[in-house]
Amino acid sequence: MTLPAAEALVVAVDGPAAAGKGTLARRLAAELGLPHLDTGLLYRATGRRVLDAGGDPRDPAIAEAAARALLPADLARGDLRGPEADAASSAVAAIPAVRAALLDWQREFGRRHGAVLDGRDIGTVVFPDAPVKLFVTASAEERARRRFRELQARGVAADPAQVLAELQARDAQDSRRAVAPLVPAADAVVLDTSDLDADAAFAAALRVVRARFGG
Repeated sequence: MTLPAAEALVVAVDGPAAAGKGTLARRLAAELGLPHLDTGLLYRATGRRVLDAGGDPRDPAIAEAAARALLPADLARGDLRGPEADAASSAVAAIPAVRAALLDWQREFGRRHGAVLDGRDIGTVVFPDAPVKLFVTASAEERARRRFRELQARGVAADPAQVLAELQARDAQDSRRAVAPLVPAADAVVLDTSDLDADAAFAAALRVVRARFGG
């Protein structure tokens, strides 16, 4: 797909865990010829740094220091997924100083040449003026099934009921936090993927982009 040459396109893809936003964002980036950033990795890597140091991810000073010390290599770690990383990520993401420390990093990434960024506050906080905003969601039960299959594929032992409970707890914490809560931007297109496979979700998202730029 050819984009207007004069416009540095930023596509904001937000949504809760296991809704399919990461897969969708990567495919959109490849189709549009844009860089992709999973902004959740910034918070996961920050949480992991805190855990590595034996700290509490809920401690604002420790978490902010970890965020400011973050290196690009931290985003490539192999231990940024799973219940422990999920909990640590959600804890540090609720700290205003952590979000402030990572905000410029995200904005600079998107402003260089345009980008597809996925996360939880891209369309509301990071790039509120993004020309394309998607909010990708699905039922909690379907997202829990997807997360359980993902864990199984990685050889991680998991209980389906516990996966659902942890996901619902994460949803509650993310949507109720005082700073940058997980909510759709007022002008976002909400895409429910409960009954869509990855190809159908991608086709629907691409239609949104094409409509924004007149095909």
